[in-house]
Amino acid sequence: MFPRVQRRLNEVGFSFDPWQQGFGTIALGCRADGKFAATVGGVAASIPRQVGKTYTVGGIIVGLCLEFPGLKAAWTSHHNRTTTNTFRSMQGLVKRKGIAPFLAPDRSMGIRTTNGEQEIKFRNDSVIMFGAREQGFGRGLDEIDVEVFDEAQILTLKALEDMVPATNQARNPHGGLIFFLGTPPRPDDPGEAFTAKRQQALKDKPEGQVVITRGKQAYVEFSADPDSAPDDQTQWPIMNPSFPHRTPLESMERMRENIPDDESWNREARGIWPKVSRHAAVVKHAAWQAMRRNGPSADVRPDAFGVDMSHGLDISIAACWLEGESAHLEEVWAGSNVAEALDWLVEAAGWQAEVVIDDISPAAQMVPELKARGVNVRRSSARDMAKACLLFETRANADKLTHGGQSTALTDALQGARKRPISDAGGWGWDRRDSTVTIHPIVAATLALLGGVTQGPKKPSGRIATVS
Repeated sequence: MFPRVQRRLNEVGFSFDPWQQGFGTIALGCRADGKFAATVGGVAASIPRQVGKTYTVGGIIVGLCLEFPGLKAAWTSHHNRTTTNTFRSMQGLVKRKGIAPFLAPDRSMGIRTTNGEQEIKFRNDSVIMFGAREQGFGRGLDEIDVEVFDEAQILTLKALEDMVPATNQARNPHGGLIFFLGTPPRPDDPGEAFTAKRQQALKDKPEGQVVITRGKQAYVEFSADPDSAPDDQTQWPIMNPSFPHRTPLESMERMRENIPDDESWNREARGIWPKVSRHAAVVKHAAWQAMRRNGPSADVRPDAFGVDMSHGLDISIAACWLEGESAHLEEVWAGSNVAEALDWLVEAAGWQAEVVIDDISPAAQMVPELKARGVNVRRSSARDMAKACLLFETRANADKLTHGGQSTALTDALQGARKRPISDAGGWGWDRRDSTVTIHPIVAATLALLGGVTQGPKKPSGRIATVS
């Protein structure tokens, strides 16, 4: 559809640079049946600041409005300030001499500026509505043909649930179309939805390419070389194709001056995603459910145990059994009484099975007592945690990991847990920083896996009872 849209825009004096033409071609590409190729998964774009995302997508939507009478578009940002700035930019765009005559012939020239009801309406009944997600914009909308999720790095699943159904009755003959526009999420952003788009797009593709993944979504990413120095100006035309002819040198220098932190600069201006993203689920829920298996028979003692404690001092003890090339994990004790946990571990583990406890965990307080009572306990390091998490991830991806499914705590912990980088070599560990997310059961299971794999299988000698 892009050639039709571009011709219409050229007629009203609106033009695109080559990279924007390429973006439009991908975004509006159609299948043989005439439906947008990205009508199911949408168009996701991770593009740094000061490149021209708003101008590009805004121009595409204006062209669609001119080409298709009655088209309905909704543009939403997370923050009200961003929404207002975008609305002002779009006002400037449609008030151009060539486009203004196509606006609705009312006293406001088709532009409604009332806060919460901001919109641009055309003579042919096409309309672009604007609103902030933080103020609930999008709920109750229907028959929307195009949706734009600006600031997609701050996009919650609730917002998607509120707004995506609005495109189910899209009237455009080529189907509904959703745009996800953003930069790499900050560590504390609710960036799971945007990260999932990237993970899906890059699953079997090299980074830095424009790709169509399985005919469902389009994904575009601009970034500097992740291994380049933060102030390497030879990267500027790579990460920002509008430099220098649209975004001048002084604009880039001004942005760098006001974003002195290298991590923020790499993320916001250079478009670089972290090698370890805390927003990506390590194992998706459906895959985890498929790993559920009955555990070993009752006469098989665990090969290792892992122990962890939450911020609220709740304790989880997990066990690992090795079965050939596969490992089986279960939560086997849960509670908050340290003395009871110690007594249980001494009886269950004895001197044979290794008990692994992370050095920085509150559960490390149990190590001296366990040693004094003859338990084979290991106080693991950050390097051990990185090794354990890599074992967990690779075995899960290779279908060499199972779990009993008898404890919802373990499943809930996995779904809420996210990664944190360990060193700069791609290692990672479970992120403990958010005290509102309970992750200690999955930490305990991961440590049990480490103990089992490094110590090797034990001979059968009576299995312990597990939690119900």
